[in-house]
Amino acid sequence: MTEQAWPWPTGAATGIGSLPGTDIAEAQRIVLGELPALPHLPELPARGPGADIIGRTAGLLVELPVELYAARWRIAPRPGRDLRRARDLMERDLDQLAEQAEEYAGPVKVQAAGPFTLAAVLELPIGGRMLRDPGAVRDLAGSLGEGLRGHVEAVTRRLPRASVLLQLDEPSLPAVLAGRVPTESGFGTHRPVETETARGLLRDVIGAAGVPALVHCCAPDVPLELIRTAGAAGVALDLSLVADLDPLGEAIDAGLGLLAGAAPTLPPPSGRAPTSAEVADRVRRVWGQLGFPRRRLAEQVVVTPACGLAGATPGYARAVLTACRDAGRRLAED
Repeated sequence: MTEQAWPWPTGAATGIGSLPGTDIAEAQRIVLGELPALPHLPELPARGPGADIIGRTAGLLVELPVELYAARWRIAPRPGRDLRRARDLMERDLDQLAEQAEEYAGPVKVQAAGPFTLAAVLELPIGGRMLRDPGAVRDLAGSLGEGLRGHVEAVTRRLPRASVLLQLDEPSLPAVLAGRVPTESGFGTHRPVETETARGLLRDVIGAAGVPALVHCCAPDVPLELIRTAGAAGVALDLSLVADLDPLGEAIDAGLGLLAGAAPTLPPPSGRAPTSAEVADRVRRVWGQLGFPRRRLAEQVVVTPACGLAGATPGYARAVLTACRDAGRRLAED
């Protein structure tokens, strides 16, 4: 493997995205304080519709307005109240980011749902998920790519000294590829999306955004080769769900960065958050099993919680971010 520059500093840690609570100012202060090397724009789904990852991302789409219908997001004939709410929440979040991180000059991560997770959830105006219509999926990917480019530009305007890293959340991608997404009736499943089609659309979205991107997938069967060859700089996954290390090792050896989910998102029965030593040891153990030189670990790997922290208590969420930060520093000192 040739030497390469990573879009994050050595020994970095970050969050996956979501945090508990409804106070974006407090959430942003926590992130900037606990994750100074690679802060992220927090998501607070407890604020309600439009703050969830689907509504939040749908608000970025270009010329594809959305609305809530029977508690589900669907494509709408025209912009309305639900779309305005989602966009207002995002504007408020970006303004708060600009206020608190005005002088920040490092990388900052923003998150959005990827095209296939969106297609597996968003519904067509006539009913049924967009995934049922290949043409609709292509249009969705194009709209998403354009919207993400605008989103990146909005962040850059507010933080002109920072560099933006994009995270695409694709928890549904393995099910989409395997044809496991159920139809509305629940009696069947949608046809699988061909690997080459998925690779091409994912590559288009990443290219349109115009910044380094990583794909987050909290599933046991993450399609690592597809993600790497679609142009992602890294993959974010839950280490506890990795059953076969060989594909991960091949992807890392081929140049894929790893955001290693090494801290549980919910407290164990003891209620105690993991220590930084425990988190660092978890990452070292997997890296050692993969057989890579220790010197590369802190450069190629970012320490993260296993997934989002929206379901945790505020105290536990903060303790986990602190443990990840200090674990990253421990790894950089090895």
